[in-house]
Amino acid sequence: MKPVRHLSDEKRFPMLTDAGRGFLRDLREHPNAPKYNYSCGDQLTRAGLENLHRYEQELRTAKRSWRHGETPDWVLNFADRCLLDVPFYRQRGGSAEDFSAIPTCSRKDIVKEQWLFVPDSQPLDELMMYYTSGTTGKTFDVLMHPEVSAKYLVKLREALRRIGVTLEGGVGRVFAINICAQSSTLTYATIASYLNEAGYIKINLNPNEWRNPDDVAQFIDAQNPEIYMGDPISFLALTKYKLQTRPKALMSSAMKLMPALKQELEEHFGCPMIDVYSMTESRFIAASYDTKRYEIIPHDLYVEILDAEGNACPPGVRGEVTLTCGRNPFQPLLRYRTGDFAALDFSGDYPALVEFEGRQTVMFVNTEGKIINNIEVTRALEPFAIAQFSLHQNADHSLLFKMRGNLSDEAKIKSALLNLFGATQQLQIEELREDETSNGKALHYSTDLQDFGIANTEFHIP
Repeated sequence: MKPVRHLSDEKRFPMLTDAGRGFLRDLREHPNAPKYNYSCGDQLTRAGLENLHRYEQELRTAKRSWRHGETPDWVLNFADRCLLDVPFYRQRGGSAEDFSAIPTCSRKDIVKEQWLFVPDSQPLDELMMYYTSGTTGKTFDVLMHPEVSAKYLVKLREALRRIGVTLEGGVGRVFAINICAQSSTLTYATIASYLNEAGYIKINLNPNEWRNPDDVAQFIDAQNPEIYMGDPISFLALTKYKLQTRPKALMSSAMKLMPALKQELEEHFGCPMIDVYSMTESRFIAASYDTKRYEIIPHDLYVEILDAEGNACPPGVRGEVTLTCGRNPFQPLLRYRTGDFAALDFSGDYPALVEFEGRQTVMFVNTEGKIINNIEVTRALEPFAIAQFSLHQNADHSLLFKMRGNLSDEAKIKSALLNLFGATQQLQIEELREDETSNGKALHYSTDLQDFGIANTEFHIP
């Protein structure tokens, strides 16, 4: 864990009221509270809060859609500014008039020379450093502005509103508890100025981080949060506790949410569940209410789907999710390749990502020598309440499947995979241990096969 420079609550919360200060103290000193190991605040100024309220109004009223092959005017204007004002983009060249010819970039570019992404005209007064490990486990410090994280709440609030859930907030009320189930993570209590000093708490279900075994359920019930935030693993772990209160909704992110598990969790907690696609560089990207369509609700985000050569994929054809947005003034993104794969669909009120896989496509080979796209594996596993899994194909074509979830489904899972790969496929199924993950996240698909001979090999279509 990185050491952090100590800040007073007055600096963490420039608009802190006496009521907010007292509520924050109560959250920190509650007799059933966990052993918090971190402190943080939104650092929002009054001007920043006014900006958030304007942003919220824009989010609700702005035009959403663009058609395939179209580039919104705001994107072209944004590209013009980046090409003039941001050293990285200026050095590489290009023109907004030929937007699709502007070179793409990726995380490796930011990690290598992060300072080149800061616009020349951007004041450094409110510069923050946000630490993340990423799904690969590699450290990655992101230059951040206080309004970036707060805008995530604006978008989350809108995503919940679309299913009839109102995130009310207010001092004295906890709007969310972020549930983790990891060996270690940062835990803290804070308040959100945007939600009128409502509380936000991040906890870890690891028993070592609590004083007494009963404290977990008693603390959550005492706070009675409006929503639970977390991932499939943490929600599955939370079902083991006898909670008396129920949230308005569950918000899952970071890991693949399987439809069967979503249904079980909704039934257990008695509320709807949404799956949010987000990443540190851009924050909120899209929300799914059925785990199949991820609606691009934000109005300040432009999404392209590109093939390996950088060509735009037609609607319905999968490629790499590529983003353009200026939410973070210290790191504007212009044609940023995410490493995630999906197809675009324009049939609804919002553009949507479908056939989504938040990782690079991996090709497997079945017993007939036909190639199987990893998304076909995902489809085959959808009926099962799997919280987390990984599938690896060895050089001898044998498969190793590891999972966390309902192990009583092992026989059915094996049958589903053999139906996909062939009855004679060598397949071993094991439980996925936490120490085999990176910061609680597992790489879903991997292979030791180097050359499939794709040009001469037939793809498997179930």
